[in-house]
Amino acid sequence: MPYDGINWLAILVAAIVPMALGALWYSPMLFAKQWMKLIGKTEEEIKKASSNPAAMYGVTFIATLVMAYIMDHLIHNNGSATFFEGMRYGFALWLGFVVTTHLASVTFEFKPKGLYYINMAYNLVCFVLMGGILATWR
Repeated sequence: MPYDGINWLAILVAAIVPMALGALWYSPMLFAKQWMKLIGKTEEEIKKASSNPAAMYGVTFIATLVMAYIMDHLIHNNGSATFFEGMRYGFALWLGFVVTTHLASVTFEFKPKGLYYINMAYNLVCFVLMGGILATWR
């Protein structure tokens, strides 16, 4: 039977995870220096290019809402009901879609492997946490 109950609060909380984690992940506390070096930008260049941060974060948040909404449907249609099952499903989505589609940036766009690893590790943590939240919060 298809899942038809939408818990908008769970979707909202799951969508906040990538935003909060991204603020930490790409901060000076964790990977900001390595990330900036790998993309070939300085902090000043990034600040200068970010002329409208509200729009940038707004678009990103809408994308995470869409991701959480789709993940919610997939996880519940799959019957995942525990945090661990949700994490496993999040891992499968990450491995099957994120890792594979972003690999082209290394193989065809010649982006640094280190950048790929930083971004993929961030996405892994996001996907497993979002999956766990969405599976348990009905």
